[in-house]
Amino acid sequence: MLIFIGPDYGDLGLSPEEIQQRMGKWFAWSEKMNAAGITHKGEALLAPVRRITGTERTITDIASSEVKELVGGYYIVAAKDLAAATEIADDFPDYDLGGSVEIREVMVFDN
Repeated sequence: MLIFIGPDYGDLGLSPEEIQQRMGKWFAWSEKMNAAGITHKGEALLAPVRRITGTERTITDIASSEVKELVGGYYIVAAKDLAAATEIADDFPDYDLGGSVEIREVMVFDN
């Protein structure tokens, strides 16, 4: 799983044209992975965060600007190993905005 961490575009003051260009990079990356047959699933996540913590189930609503590291989305991809997943992440469109990719292997349980 590739987990995308970085700023919310709305918090960066990008113009609508800049956001459209940025989305074009995302669509191109997604199409490249789809064409290679490695993407299983992926979604963008909306910015508002609701966090539930502790035994009392304390609920806190958090604005994206308050979150130090915002998880903006994910892709589940097929990769033979960590090196292959790292290579897939090389084209992540938001490195230039300070974004990062966290790579995690998904544990599959037998039913």
